[in-house]
Amino acid sequence: MTDRARPLRRARASSSGPGRGIAMVVVTVATGLAVGGALPASAAQPRGSGEVVRQGLDRLVHEDKYPAALASDLGRDGRTRNYAAGVADLSTGKKVPVDGQVRAGSNTKAFTATVVLQLVDEGKVALDAPVEQYLPNLVRGEGIDGRHITVRQLLQHTSGLPDYVDFAGDLVGTERHTYLQPRTLLDLALAHKALFAPGTSWAYSNTNYLLAGLIIEKVTGRPLAEQITHRIIERIGLRHTYFPGAGDEGIREAHPQGYYAQPGGPLEDVTELDPSWSWAAGQVISTPSDLNRFFSALFGGKLLKPAQLAQMRTTVEVPGGMWPGARYGLGVTSTPLSCGGLMWGHGGDIPGYQTRTGVTDDGRAVTVAVTADTAPTKQGPSDVLALLDATLCR
Repeated sequence: MTDRARPLRRARASSSGPGRGIAMVVVTVATGLAVGGALPASAAQPRGSGEVVRQGLDRLVHEDKYPAALASDLGRDGRTRNYAAGVADLSTGKKVPVDGQVRAGSNTKAFTATVVLQLVDEGKVALDAPVEQYLPNLVRGEGIDGRHITVRQLLQHTSGLPDYVDFAGDLVGTERHTYLQPRTLLDLALAHKALFAPGTSWAYSNTNYLLAGLIIEKVTGRPLAEQITHRIIERIGLRHTYFPGAGDEGIREAHPQGYYAQPGGPLEDVTELDPSWSWAAGQVISTPSDLNRFFSALFGGKLLKPAQLAQMRTTVEVPGGMWPGARYGLGVTSTPLSCGGLMWGHGGDIPGYQTRTGVTDDGRAVTVAVTADTAPTKQGPSDVLALLDATLCR
């Protein structure tokens, strides 16, 4: 059964935090993306942020045809408001769990980069040291030499390394339940020539973060999952976030199903899969509110010292990649808002789920998750970003 065949529930909300009631604040609604610039503002002026989020989620479900859409809105008052629309399971019509767990995809890169920068603060890693210093004789290929690629270039996607995902086979078909070790994935990438000389351009490559994960393990002598759990998840109390272990193909807590469609094909449930292929680049499972908590703690200085946070926030241009206006730092992105200023975060795309995250320097945070990747309609991903902008610009 496709998402067109079953009536979809409208958005509902829950709230948590100090005090009673929900503050109503005027916001602007963004309805699309301007190519090469900031997210645009709309003339519409809904009365409160809750209305903006509900309206946006309903659009994602009814017009963009995502089976479900979830959002978490962290206000300046410290109150969290969670919302959901659609259905959790297209075959049963089951209700969407508000603030349910989803595969966070490449938001994992921000976790990995944070651990690397913590190790920089501890004097165990140097950003401008060559990869060779930590992984000797490992990174070699046509136009590829770990003696000439720095740790910073890995985190910044300026290394020129090809992306192993491009060569990993059918990750939602024949390879969906296959365990793939990091070294196997690295070999896939190194069998292909470099995209460009290190530091001369920018290209998003999961191989960069695979190597960052290997550096973490080499320097600490401990598994990547343990380091992310100890240094981030437990440290700031992310109660619904975890790094799946080997063979862990499901999602542990209440969650909506995740869907994938081949171009022109019906949505297929791909909730259960082996995420080992995404590892340091995309394996984390979380909730919208936990992702808000993580990015708020990160940019609020609770995970990194000022010097390392400043390095993380130093961005480069993203020619032809990601979304309009985006710039890339060390494991994080910045995007201009239609109302001025920037939102910081990352975002994640993994079979079954897409998440977009945005936090501002004045303490606002919003995460939106939808339960199909690839998107059912062309406009869907732009509407997800527009909803972040609309909420942060209220």
